[in-house]
Amino acid sequence: MRSLPLTDPGTPPLTGPVAYLLWQARQQWGILTVAVLLGILMFSCQAALPYLTGYAIDSGLAQGFGPDLWRAAGALLALGLLSAAAGAIGHRYDVENWLRASFAASQLVGRRVARSGHTITAELPTGEVVSAVANDALRIGEIFHTVARFVGSIVAYGIAAYVMLRTSVSLGLIVVLGLPTVAVCIGALVKPLQRRQVAQREASGRLTTLGSDTVSGLRVLRGIGGEGVFTARYREQSQLVRGKGVAVAVTQSWLDALQVLLPGGFVVVLIWYGAHLAVAGEITPGQLVQTYGFAAFLSWPVQQMTMMVQSATRAHVGAGKVLNVLRVVPATGARPATQPTPPAGVPLVDESTGTVVAPGQVTALVCVDPDASAAVATRMARFDDEAETGTPVRLGGVLLADLDKQAVRERIVLAEATSHLFSGPLAGELDVHGPGDTERLLHAIALADAQDVLDSVPDGLAGELPEKGRSLSGGQRQRVALARALLLDPEILLLVEPTSAVDAHTEARIAARLTDARRGRATLVVTASPLVLDHVDDVQLLVDGTVVARGTHAELMARQDAEGAAYRRVVERDLTDETPPDGVPRVPAPHEAGTDDDPIADEAFDELLQERATSTPENRGGRS
Repeated sequence: MRSLPLTDPGTPPLTGPVAYLLWQARQQWGILTVAVLLGILMFSCQAALPYLTGYAIDSGLAQGFGPDLWRAAGALLALGLLSAAAGAIGHRYDVENWLRASFAASQLVGRRVARSGHTITAELPTGEVVSAVANDALRIGEIFHTVARFVGSIVAYGIAAYVMLRTSVSLGLIVVLGLPTVAVCIGALVKPLQRRQVAQREASGRLTTLGSDTVSGLRVLRGIGGEGVFTARYREQSQLVRGKGVAVAVTQSWLDALQVLLPGGFVVVLIWYGAHLAVAGEITPGQLVQTYGFAAFLSWPVQQMTMMVQSATRAHVGAGKVLNVLRVVPATGARPATQPTPPAGVPLVDESTGTVVAPGQVTALVCVDPDASAAVATRMARFDDEAETGTPVRLGGVLLADLDKQAVRERIVLAEATSHLFSGPLAGELDVHGPGDTERLLHAIALADAQDVLDSVPDGLAGELPEKGRSLSGGQRQRVALARALLLDPEILLLVEPTSAVDAHTEARIAARLTDARRGRATLVVTASPLVLDHVDDVQLLVDGTVVARGTHAELMARQDAEGAAYRRVVERDLTDETPPDGVPRVPAPHEAGTDDDPIADEAFDELLQERATSTPENRGGRS
């Protein structure tokens, strides 16, 4: 079995579920072909057993324990062993086909989500994306698990029909015409089943979305007394999903009942007619046993056909949901690069504001509205090509949107204010691309003043961080994210409020170490902290979407014009008392309250950062 996950799952067609499933079959045609051949071999052996059994009975009745009987018994033993071996090996390939198709769908969804940026959440609910991996990918794999046995059962049906026609034309016609009739009756339930499965799948996706939204906002809901309202909504949607599931189960129960009833009735008719032929002397006793054996065996192909119908229905629905995710156009990199990558050592310029990240300099961007300056840094990191339509960003004079996205990601790294940590070893969380060299890791930890993080995690660098780094304080998580960004050592580093969740003493140490480490390389720090501004090479003041002044921190503080006054208001204001011009009171960050390890302050600040990251201009009092 090839190693999973796959190195490259490929690029599927997005025209429809059938085209996607056929493409996936071509992707794994080798193991699929082997599975089909083994399925044919197993079912062919099973189909030959009733014939040999009838032949052995007639030989025994005619000649006693003669050579023909012993040869028939030996052939039965050989066919049984061959069928068992083919079934065991075939099952292995069936499972591999299932896993290959499921993992491919999961990887494709994961890759699209990782590359689509904010457009994935704008176009699809969270529950749809989660269900595409947790549910739909597995449904797609089911059809590749059953297809080999389905093809084998069709071949076995042909063998049985041929033998029965040679034994008795009338018996053969019952087999040839009876089984398709059974299949048609069962297939009549396919469309209702598919329709109800689609409804149940959509209701389940909405339930997942509602649950994730409720959990993510649980603190806020408790604070405003809205927990009961959302619990009622979840209960209502849960009951709707249950009702849809019952509707699916009703149709499925009819399908299961017909799967037993119709083949059973078919066997009764076939045996009754065969017995009359045997009494009339038109067929031998052995041929009557053959008739019973074929009748009993043919219920298995009918069962496989039914399973194939069910798997195909679920796979069609699942593939459609996966395609909904894959059709999302990424925020960046959707169109091919049209310009060659500029050489190293060129400036990064946001033309709409005049912000310049010069080569070899540590630059700070200061604004009365931290969201506005953070938006500039985000735009300069190219996270939305459409945002550059009216606000172009250029690297060495070339539009970022015209460059290869991978090249941009390697040269420009953005570390946002809200740190995103995953579960896993601390070393792997820090050095996401590198070899995990201990000396490099310890150096980055020292630069970010995160030695206390290393001391607090059991087993140090090898210790496990829980999901989202919940065992760390807000300041610790921020410093881990800063160390991670420094380890990448990019040509251009953009940092948004990298010290906003730490105390003043820690902030001063980080500022000195950070500027020393990045000296000589292009760096932009979005901050209004004098402790950081005092160490940078160049400070740019952003007012109403335009850089109106630049210079060192001391120079801007000393200016006696309107720009100097605006700069001093930003960096000297009493953040705990003053209300900014937009009318929204500012909650002090933990470093302004003088604490890094206060869990209550950390949680309040985390919630504030999350609110800023997810809110809209309308509910933020006009801030963008």
